Amino acid sequence: MNNLVIIGHPDKKSFCHNGIFSTITKILSQHQNQNTKTIDLYEDKLHEGKKQLIESYKKKVLWAERIYFISPIWWFRLTPKMETFFDEVFAPGFAYEFVKITKIYAYPKSYFRHKKIRCYLTHGAPSIPVKTIYLNSVKLRLVLGVFTFVFGWGGNWKNTKQFWSVPFVSDKKRQKYLRVVEKDVLRDCKK
Repeated sequence: MNNLVIIGHPDKKSFCHNGIFSTITKILSQHQNQNTKTIDLYEDKLHEGKKQLIESYKKKVLWAERIYFISPIWWFRLTPKMETFFDEVFAPGFAYEFVKITKIYAYPKSYFRHKKIRCYLTHGAPSIPVKTIYLNSVKLRLVLGVFTFVFGWGGNWKNTKQFWSVPFVSDKKRQKYLRVVEKDVLRDCKK
């Protein structure tokens, strides 16, 4: 299985890097038949217009059968580099196309329905206000506004996991979050 792991956090000491990213890449490296490539959006200094870098990302996306996304949530969005990745790489014509229904309506037809994804989001906020007052808008926008266009409708909601109050929780709680990641990746390695 060809796995692509995309990390969108600038701090190498962060839970995204030292916890989630390290857990995924370590488990994948320990299993036969698991080929892994990584993209570190901040190390690569991704920004709009970096054509060669964007083309190399597209090749990795085409190569991958499974893609893991890792990002903290800042201002109710993923990091700027991850959002740029979506804008530049998952462009119409490469990741999806619009199919006309009527003169003024169309729907997105995914080109990557066959690819499996997992997404891990870290929040500084607790879950209750985000899920109630803000109607879980981060996950809703990401899954419905990005993943359904690119990867179709199947499984994207349950495969997008959110970890809450990460800077404030105990190490024991962070280890519990990592066990979720570990179980997911081990399950993926068995498929």
